[in-house]
Amino acid sequence: RYSLFHNHLKNIEESEGGLDKFTKSYKTFGVNQLADGGIYCKEWAPGAEAVFLAGDFNGWNPSSHPYKKLEYGKWELFIPPEDGKSPVPHGSKLKVVIRAQNGALLYRISPWARYVVRDEDKVNYDWVHWNPPQSYIHKNPSPKRLKSLRIYESHVGIASPEGKVASYKNFTYNVLPRIKDLGYNCVQLMAIMEHAYYASFGYQVTSFFAASSRYGTPDDLKEMIDVAHSMGITVLLDVVHSHASKNSEDGLNQFDGTDSCFFHSGYRGNHQLWDSRLFDYANWEVLRFLLSNLRMWIEDYRFDGFRFDGVTSMLYHHHGIGTGFSGDYNEYFGLHVDEDALCYLMLANHMINTLHPECITIAEDVSGMPALCRPVAEGGGGFDYRLAMAIPDKWIQIIKELKDEDWNMGNIVHTLTNRRCEEKYIAYAESHDQALVGDKTLAFRLMDAEMYTNMSVLMPLTPVIDRGIQLHKMIRLITHALGGESYLNFMGNEFGHPEWLDFPRIGNNESYHYARRQFNLTEDDLLRYKFLNAFDRDMNKLEERFGWLASPQAYVSEKHESNKVIAFERAGLIFIFNFHPYQSYVDYRVVAFKYKILLDSDAGEYGGHQRLDHNTEYFSEEYPHNYRPHSIMV
Repeated sequence: RYSLFHNHLKNIEESEGGLDKFTKSYKTFGVNQLADGGIYCKEWAPGAEAVFLAGDFNGWNPSSHPYKKLEYGKWELFIPPEDGKSPVPHGSKLKVVIRAQNGALLYRISPWARYVVRDEDKVNYDWVHWNPPQSYIHKNPSPKRLKSLRIYESHVGIASPEGKVASYKNFTYNVLPRIKDLGYNCVQLMAIMEHAYYASFGYQVTSFFAASSRYGTPDDLKEMIDVAHSMGITVLLDVVHSHASKNSEDGLNQFDGTDSCFFHSGYRGNHQLWDSRLFDYANWEVLRFLLSNLRMWIEDYRFDGFRFDGVTSMLYHHHGIGTGFSGDYNEYFGLHVDEDALCYLMLANHMINTLHPECITIAEDVSGMPALCRPVAEGGGGFDYRLAMAIPDKWIQIIKELKDEDWNMGNIVHTLTNRRCEEKYIAYAESHDQALVGDKTLAFRLMDAEMYTNMSVLMPLTPVIDRGIQLHKMIRLITHALGGESYLNFMGNEFGHPEWLDFPRIGNNESYHYARRQFNLTEDDLLRYKFLNAFDRDMNKLEERFGWLASPQAYVSEKHESNKVIAFERAGLIFIFNFHPYQSYVDYRVVAFKYKILLDSDAGEYGGHQRLDHNTEYFSEEYPHNYRPHSIMV
């Protein structure tokens, strides 16, 4: 793998003038404004017989502005300025016109288009030339690379209690302050790369270089990121380079009239479950396109890194379909591994680390590919973090299948600590997938229908609500403290957002009722959501103070099956969890030196029963316990 990576890097240096020039292609491909007012256009369309540019600027004449054919399937066009002004004004609609091999004229959006919009009365998106007289100027530097990542996974469009598509402006001025107050230092943005189908959650990308226009303009997004930086918040982009939408009118599919171009042709170029196209990572121009795409998001918008979606699908020719992973090394090395895709990921991480070493990359990989988060120089994948995807699955399984008295403490600890040595993991208790219609969040699984009737403090605290609130806090804290070197939460889950997430579609009469986040629930003093919200905030603030995510893995001193108690040490703190459904303990001995309560899920401000005295200090005895010389009674 390293040899393949090294050969690619060597070829880039020899034939393209180096990695810097190769990945700066986003400044030359597509339609670009020149300093003298002229327009320079460049496309890669190897299957085209001829290429033209048409649009508002030439009355949509499909043949008046032909491209010149270059070698290796590239085409270029220069349009001189008119009286010192651009011949293609800002806001003009454009199309690349491809004469296919069968003679047909195909009107396409440039793969490098920076801004695409859809009129309300249309189905397809239109390409709009984005060249404002004054672009947004960033005022704030990016935050320094964080040691402890507390990630708030967000979707701009649903970030409002109102049933509508929310805006970048709304997120900037209403949501970012909330994220800051909750103690998160990083926001991970989903569904930013333009996607024609809103209900795809942003995972069926149609225009890779365009920020979604349904939330506002490119400058609105730049302002949002700039304001986040002013708050000390790192901003990551959920980047989708594992596949692309099948749309051809407003997507990459069949751009040059052939089945291939950016993708593998035939069966290999189609994802059977996602109904989408699969990139040909061995193709030189595909590497140029994807690497330049990453660089554009960093340099133009000032993103601080990426969460790479669908990495498991990229790594294997079987895409993980119908395949389980046990950890056996034969599953990770062999002809079933897509070495070209893995080499692309190595190149991507090498480029980011070389040109922008302050940036962070995260891999969404369920397979457990060894060394994915080790440096490329070691033959690794080069990622900084990987998602601990087994953890949310474990919590679902426990809550769905087991009675409270049957919870296995050893199995919980094993799942939370079972990670590859010297590879950093991002722990999370539940994913955005669980919030979607057809599944349930942890809060909804724990409290279900009673969330509609019994979340008011004016109502008696029922056993279901009491159990749900307490377990919701405990599950999130033990995941935060024991599960990894970073922590992630999907927006709204921190306070147990009721119901599910469902985007407007034919099946729900295009309703936005469930495509929103009801942040207002936490602001109502008469509702118990405020307790979960306060606990999540104070949990993050405590990590900020003590930095357990950046500390070595915890020492677990106790996992007692009959008592249902888990105790561990990390970052100078003692974490003690009593998962017993009905048994409390007095004078319970645990390993510790000095003990004073810092965070208590039973505190009144978190909807607990206030059974512990927070003013008491406890001192250790020279009493050996669980292989430690000192212990205390709690």
